[in-house]
Amino acid sequence: MSELYIIGCGFVADLYMKSLATFPDIKVASAFDRNPDRLAAFSSHWNVTTAASLDEILLSEPKGRLVLNLTNPGSHYDVSRACLEAGFHVYSEKPLAMKMEDAFALHEIAKERGLMLASAPCSILSEAAQTLGAALRAEICGTPRLVYAELDDDFIPQAPYDKWFSESGAPWPHDDEMRVGCTLEHAGYYLTWLIGFFGSVKTVVAASADIIPGKLGDGGAAPDFSVATLFFESGMVARLTCSIVAPHDHQIRVFGDKGVIEAKDAWNNDAAIRFRKRYQVRRRLINHPFPQRLKFKGPTHPKVPRTGAASMNFALGPADMLAALAEGRPPCLSAEFALHLNEVTLAIQNSRDEAGVQHMQTHCAPLEPMPWAVSL
Repeated sequence: MSELYIIGCGFVADLYMKSLATFPDIKVASAFDRNPDRLAAFSSHWNVTTAASLDEILLSEPKGRLVLNLTNPGSHYDVSRACLEAGFHVYSEKPLAMKMEDAFALHEIAKERGLMLASAPCSILSEAAQTLGAALRAEICGTPRLVYAELDDDFIPQAPYDKWFSESGAPWPHDDEMRVGCTLEHAGYYLTWLIGFFGSVKTVVAASADIIPGKLGDGGAAPDFSVATLFFESGMVARLTCSIVAPHDHQIRVFGDKGVIEAKDAWNNDAAIRFRKRYQVRRRLINHPFPQRLKFKGPTHPKVPRTGAASMNFALGPADMLAALAEGRPPCLSAEFALHLNEVTLAIQNSRDEAGVQHMQTHCAPLEPMPWAVSL
């Protein structure tokens, strides 16, 4: 039985608990939240042991144990640093840190102490992402030339978010979402796929803007729109768009010499991956109107039912880290991967309208496929 600790029992923590339930060999040793009422509601709903303080967790035996840092984004760095310095492996909700100097500091501590450090999202380990990766390796679309990825979530400031509550009663964190911004919150759902498939991003050419002023009433909101062209060291080029303005669109399309590989939902681990072959009819060029569904023949990973907008197993990353500890191997999601993801995301978020070309300083290798993602 592997054990982990949860720090932060807000909205997203319930999604992790539903996901952890699909891994019966993982036990939540204890949970802590600085809000005692929230901690009580969370622990009562999920029947988990509570810690009286953060120090109670940090002073416990760290060897072979993992901390899930599910605190508000502004606390990610401080909490992750404290956990690493206490000897715990850390899996952090996104972003790893709000500033790159803090992300570098976390990476350095983890490296010096031989600890695992990773950050969400972990959907690159999902069936949908792994199917797309397998299709690319098999060159089903020929040589991939360009990727379009969308993460638009509709006009969220007008949504009834005051009625959105997690399973244990936590309200959707509107202020944090607006203050952190849709790029830091959502870009990783496709950036992890792209970096996992194609490796390091060399340069970012991006722009971001605050299209809807006054979302928080005090002008403190982050950009609600961003668009980036990503130039990878491998030669791949991708365009990624994020917004909480345009109608809901979570599709990704890979354009290759033989056709298009596509998926419509980044937040569904079981999303259909389809291939549209390109062909000629008389004087016209056609992408097949009835695409071929691509799917693995064998079992993949535990799935969770849809909750709200997502059908994602949030525990895939933490479960792999615990398995890596038990098996004496590196985790699928490395600290270098988390650091590079953080740098690319911040480059897009902070670009505004005058950043120009930004050259990335961090690097990571493409991810190896999951053991079950061998062939289609």
